[in-house]
Amino acid sequence: MKIASWNVNSLNVRLPHLEQWLRESAPDVVALQETKLEDHRFPDAVLAGHGYRSVFSGQKTYNGVAILARDRAIEDVRADIPGFDDPQKRVLAATVDGVRIVNLYVVNGQKVGSEKFEYKLRWLETVRAMLADELQRHPKLVVLGDFNIAPTDDDVFDPKRWREKILCSTPEREALARITDLGLHDSFRLHHAGPGHHSWWDYRLGGFERGWGLRIDLVLVSDALRAQCAAGGIDTGPRGWERPSDHAPVWTQLGR
Repeated sequence: MKIASWNVNSLNVRLPHLEQWLRESAPDVVALQETKLEDHRFPDAVLAGHGYRSVFSGQKTYNGVAILARDRAIEDVRADIPGFDDPQKRVLAATVDGVRIVNLYVVNGQKVGSEKFEYKLRWLETVRAMLADELQRHPKLVVLGDFNIAPTDDDVFDPKRWREKILCSTPEREALARITDLGLHDSFRLHHAGPGHHSWWDYRLGGFERGWGLRIDLVLVSDALRAQCAAGGIDTGPRGWERPSDHAPVWTQLGR
C-alpha cells in the first residue's frame, strides 16, 4: 500500500495537478490538506473517475482535509478532535484496509510567542491525546500531513537563519517529539539520512529554484507498521509545474 500526503494549497486551483499526479504516481491512499473547499464543492465525482473514493471535511477559503483511497473502502471516519471545540477543519481520520489513517493539517502558529503560536502548542497537545487513544484502538496507525514543523536542523536549508523561528522553534519540536514518543516513526528518515531533503518552499524569492526549503510534511508510522515500511520519499516534480502548490507530495510504501 502506497500512502501519500499533499498540501495542495487550494484544490480548486490544483485539481488538474492532483489528477495528473494520481495518474502518474498511482498512490493507494492520499491525504490532502488545505483543500479550501466547502464539502458541497468537493470534486468527489471527478476523483471517482480516477478510481478514488473520497471523504472530506472542508470550509471556505481556509484549511480543509480529505482522504482518498483507490479501489478500497474508507471506513470509521472521524472529522474532529474529541473534547476540543474548534471550527477549523484540520483533522480527518479513517480506516483503509485495516490501517488507521489520521490526516493532520497542523496550525502554522504565525510567530513564536504570538497568540496563534500558543494555540498551536495547545492544539498539538490535544492531538497527542487523540493519537494516544487511536493507537490503543488501532495499532496499525499512520499519521500524516502538513505538520508545519521541521523536526530537526537537517530538515532546514539554513538552520542558522531559521533558528528559533516559527516552524523550527524548540517548543514546536518538543511538541512533535511528544507525539512521536507515543510510538510513531518518521517513515522518510527510516530510509534517508542527512540534510538536503525538503517538502515546502516559500513562493517568495524563488525558494524552490534556490533549494531554500523545509521538510515539514511527514508520514509517521506506528511500531506495528515500522517493519513493513519498505520505502519513503518526496515527489518534488509537481512543485516545478505551472502554478504549483508550495508543497510537494510525500509518501511511504508499506509491504515488502
